[in-house]
Amino acid sequence: MIEQLKQLSRGTVEIYTQQELGQRLAEAAQSGRQMRIKLGLDPTSPDIHLGHTVVLRKMRQFQDLGHKAVLIIGDYTARIGDPTGQNTTRPMLSPEQIERNAKTYFEQAGKILDTSPDKLEVRHNSEWLADLRLADIIRLASNMTVARMLERDTFEIRYKKGDPIGVHEFLYPLMQGYDSVMVRSDVELGGTDQTFNNLVGRDLQRMNGQPPQIVITSPILVGLDGVQKMSKSKGNYVGVTDEPSNMFGKVMSISDEMMANYYTLLTDLPTERIAELTDSGKTHPKEAKVLLGKTIVAQFHGQAAADAAAAEFDKIFAKGQLPDDMPEIALPAAPITIKNLLTACKLVETGGEAKRLCAQGGVTVDGQKAADPNAEITPRDGMVIQVGKRRFAKLIVR
Repeated sequence: MIEQLKQLSRGTVEIYTQQELGQRLAEAAQSGRQMRIKLGLDPTSPDIHLGHTVVLRKMRQFQDLGHKAVLIIGDYTARIGDPTGQNTTRPMLSPEQIERNAKTYFEQAGKILDTSPDKLEVRHNSEWLADLRLADIIRLASNMTVARMLERDTFEIRYKKGDPIGVHEFLYPLMQGYDSVMVRSDVELGGTDQTFNNLVGRDLQRMNGQPPQIVITSPILVGLDGVQKMSKSKGNYVGVTDEPSNMFGKVMSISDEMMANYYTLLTDLPTERIAELTDSGKTHPKEAKVLLGKTIVAQFHGQAAADAAAAEFDKIFAKGQLPDDMPEIALPAAPITIKNLLTACKLVETGGEAKRLCAQGGVTVDGQKAADPNAEITPRDGMVIQVGKRRFAKLIVR
């Protein structure tokens, strides 16, 4: 039991409480009962990045110890939008958006979780929240005071600034907590930004005569910029569906100081081994980073793909050669501006991004810098377009 506690405590910020977790694990082992490990996911975005996998990996640890993951797809709460970390009210999503996002989200989460029926239970919180009547909602709301709600940092900040707070946003923590009551969770997982919501669930369970769930919080993974949390909107993310070479290249771009954090939260390597890898006196930082990149890529694409991605990276960056698997883009032999060329090759999403990259010196055409986004060139067979360090395209003239 001590070893299990040590494993489950790794990479966590707080456990409310560790003593209760030890007791619950011991009781489950004695009775043979699976503990129910809850994780709520609001499908407000269709994609999962490595930041999301930190808590999913913790859930997988519980599964590997014989317990059941209870994945709550927040199809109902997503209509409100979690106010966590938000300084403005979130826009409400349509049912169609929520359904599309939930399907993709679950498929990607399956890359980490054991999806066998005895290890995973998937629920949609519309199963119980959609049937609540006004009297039920009033009764639920009576469990929480406005003063307690304003303890939440985002609400407190907005209230002091005089920014609007929708009454419906106060309902979100209550609805998430009610999920815990309905699925009778033993443990709820979440990032540190979910602490308030998860502790509300603990309170509601106690009020409903259930043993209060243990709350385990995980740190927020810092993005590739080394400053802000990993986020697709900030462009500092590594997506779990990224191609192996792109995933490897992104990991190689992190600072040496970030490696210990990434190794701890994103791999299963023992802490003693991580200490060796992140000690520059024992392991060269590049060697440690290559192993980190290969370990992460292998989790999602297999070891062969990880080895190939590392070899491709070495070929491009260490030896200055071009990659073997550049996407080929067919274009007519007609003059085209650099910014439109980059868009046509799908190397950028917008003309504005193309202008910015040209100004930063991040665009080359056949090895020559292209500083003017409005300059025209005539495509020819085999012409190589490069954006940044990892994006390439080879032209085929039709």
